Amino acid sequence: MIKNPSKLPLNHNSRDILKILNEGIIASSPSQHLKKYISKNKIQFSTSKIDLKKFNNIFLIAVGKSAGTMTEYVSQKIKFNHGIVVVPKEVTPKLNKKIFEIINAGHPLPNRNSLKAGKNLVEFLNKTQKNDFVLFLISGGGSALSVYPNLISLRDKILVNEELIRSGANINEITCVRKHLSLIKGGRLIQNMNCKGISFVVSDVIGDDITSISSGMTSYDKSTFTDALKILKKFSLQHTLPNSTLSVLKSGVNGNIPETPKKTVIKNTIILNNLTCLLKMKDKSKKLGYKAQLISNITGNLDQVTQMIASKAITSKNNCIIFGGEPTVNVIGNGKGGRNQELVLRLYEKLKHKKPDFTFASIGTDGIDGNTKFAGSIFSTKYNYDGRSYLKNNDSSSFFKKFGGLIKTGITQNNVNDIGVIIRHNP
Repeated sequence: MIKNPSKLPLNHNSRDILKILNEGIIASSPSQHLKKYISKNKIQFSTSKIDLKKFNNIFLIAVGKSAGTMTEYVSQKIKFNHGIVVVPKEVTPKLNKKIFEIINAGHPLPNRNSLKAGKNLVEFLNKTQKNDFVLFLISGGGSALSVYPNLISLRDKILVNEELIRSGANINEITCVRKHLSLIKGGRLIQNMNCKGISFVVSDVIGDDITSISSGMTSYDKSTFTDALKILKKFSLQHTLPNSTLSVLKSGVNGNIPETPKKTVIKNTIILNNLTCLLKMKDKSKKLGYKAQLISNITGNLDQVTQMIASKAITSKNNCIIFGGEPTVNVIGNGKGGRNQELVLRLYEKLKHKKPDFTFASIGTDGIDGNTKFAGSIFSTKYNYDGRSYLKNNDSSSFFKKFGGLIKTGITQNNVNDIGVIIRHNP
């Protein structure tokens, strides 16, 4: 739940924004969305039902920021023989440790436990038998939480992740490179599985590309080694990454390393995404008396995104705009912040001389924005400050620490991108 922002005096508009954001956070919890699929030892779809009693063993593999809460729910409905649950190191799921192996791994960058998780998953799935069944629960963050590098060291893998994140590459581009340096991503995890299974997925990828969510561990892959090399060249990374990285990708292009699987092995079903939250937020805004416009699937450079949202706020006939997505930030400074706090500060600079006044906020649904402990921030054009120097150093968090507006939720164990609200004050 959202705590009151530091230092910032709350008025009618800011209180309403926090209520709307809170509705989005509540909607981002995956457990409530599993209810329509999971019942007592059964998995239900609109056109079919799987009776799990007919299998010899029921196994569970859960990977991602939501893996703990999702497993807590399904373990009340399904009797599992064994399971592996991979979660961030700060998370402690309430699970029977005699049945579930819990691995606390690294995020946003992988660590040794991430490597342990990747190896354990492969070894376990390769031992499955024909009449077993595996339920997969996949959510955002899995790319770092579970790794198994192919012919490169963990250290080099971490360096590649850091450089890709800093480069401004979007999630699909980052994922493409990750998949072609991995023994588990891009569908490789399940290519030697010997039994049936199904995967329920929480999407943290704009557009819900199943092949990109947690790097598509349980999906097929449509990208190639050639695509991965082109991405490195696009962001001028071919000379800054370890030689081992380029060696693996070039070997793949030359056919010396098998491509990622191109065919579907198990069914993947998305149960929750960013739009789910935005629609709940729009309903809440209506109850509070606002006429809201919804902007979804926001991607692109933060400069362009800021300009688009600010323009909509000024010209829209509606007095409330609800938006969501995941823009990218090209980090050139060494300050503290994240894309949500930077978006709010950029909006402030764009709108502070406009009338009437605006109040606006943006947060990450996982509760962590960039390299801070905050989810995002809220601010208003009623205040008169200069944030330009903070923006030059990617130091938005220091601005809000000084003048107020930092929003803290704590780790939510959910992740469906970013959500935000702008309210235009009455003239």
